[in-house]
Amino acid sequence: MRTLIYGFTVSADGYINDRDGNIDWTDPDDELHGFHNDRFRDVEISLHGRRLYELMADYWPHVADDAPPIERDFAGLWVNKPKYVFSRTLTEVGWNSTLVSSNAVETVRRLKSEGDGILEVGGANLAATLIPHDLIDEYQLYVSPVILGGGTPFLPQLEKRIPLRLVETRQFTTAQLLRYVTA
Repeated sequence: MRTLIYGFTVSADGYINDRDGNIDWTDPDDELHGFHNDRFRDVEISLHGRRLYELMADYWPHVADDAPPIERDFAGLWVNKPKYVFSRTLTEVGWNSTLVSSNAVETVRRLKSEGDGILEVGGANLAATLIPHDLIDEYQLYVSPVILGGGTPFLPQLEKRIPLRLVETRQFTTAQLLRYVTA
């Protein structure tokens, strides 16, 4: 069975963006960016919600030739990585993406059962749909030293507890990685 990872840079108070939707405080330095690039190489399929897909598609396929090498590296990885985009409003997607407008939970269950690699979910709303169904196997929080006081939470409100086991911590200059697996 494939492993599904949900990870994001989060503020110290648990938000992935501020009240205005800004993520400018999440810019990784080269060390963290390189770490993200290396982890992303191991991902077999990336699952995107509409908002994250649009954000990524507006930037990564168009990275300039004179951009820093670490950004060009990630741009190539993102463009070529197989992606499933979950949206009821988009009518088409590009860059090695498959559009899914039906049941996200059933689609992700099927994708998890069809292999033994790594899936990653991007987008808090998509993750919020999957978390109550126990589909996330690993949570990766890259905690940034900022308090936002509001925005989009990394985790949704839940009806039940989800026990986790800490399996890795790592200190970066711009964030602290907390990596948990479901217990």
